[in-house]
Amino acid sequence: MELHVTRWKRYGHDRLYASLPDGTAVGWADVTTGDITVLRAEYRDDVIAVLTQHLQNLAERVLTNRAPEAHARPMLPSLTPADDLAVNLPGQSLRDLLAESGPGLMERVVSRLLRRPTDWDSWRKGLAGERRVGAELSRLGRHGWRVLHSISLVNKVDIDHLLIGPGGVFSINTKHHHKKAVWVGDDSVIVDHGKPAPSARKSRAEAKRVGRVLERYCDFPVPVEPVLVFVGVSELKVVATQLDVRVYQERQVAALAPLTRVLTEEQAERVYSVARHRHAWNQA
Repeated sequence: MELHVTRWKRYGHDRLYASLPDGTAVGWADVTTGDITVLRAEYRDDVIAVLTQHLQNLAERVLTNRAPEAHARPMLPSLTPADDLAVNLPGQSLRDLLAESGPGLMERVVSRLLRRPTDWDSWRKGLAGERRVGAELSRLGRHGWRVLHSISLVNKVDIDHLLIGPGGVFSINTKHHHKKAVWVGDDSVIVDHGKPAPSARKSRAEAKRVGRVLERYCDFPVPVEPVLVFVGVSELKVVATQLDVRVYQERQVAALAPLTRVLTEEQAERVYSVARHRHAWNQA
């Protein structure tokens, strides 16, 4: 599908609109922030690809017109084995947490006898979910994708998985709800008719946070899409208006494999080299 892109400046806004040949707008990008909004879900991949390319072209023209000293960007130190996040296993943060604070034998026995739920049970469940999603993501390697796991941010927050490749960057949050029914709205997630959790909203905020870190060290726009992956659920329903966050069950992440035209091979490699460096995330 060939989309037409036009620039629109009015009322303090500066946007790029992607439209069908008949003039119907299917998405737009904020030139200042780089954020992309998809208006028609069926054209999502084409919208992201064409608007990202136009944002990159604008950024290159701006860089060309700047004085040489304005091109300077912060530099990361040389990567050492201790700072290389590529060695992290899926669920590494939870593995470390269980190793440091997990229960002893007697505590486990007492908890089982009393059938008392504990934080440890939640950690183990989360670890199992991240392992399963990590295994699915590893299959995308043959399509040119790279994946990182358990990237720690400040305030005891971590990114479960970061997928980088020709189709862009995806910040992936894993939720393990064994045999539960899950409903995903524009901002919240409800499990078995329970209390709404702001998972979708947090995923969008996390993706923007990731984008800011990566663009700090890259001289081109780095679009980051949020993804929620649900493991072991009995039912998954997503509202039709949910276009900002991709929502999958674990086996469905394979849908990301064929995506292209967002990052060149060189750009994807640059993003990966930044993302795998622990120091890049020190002030994220």
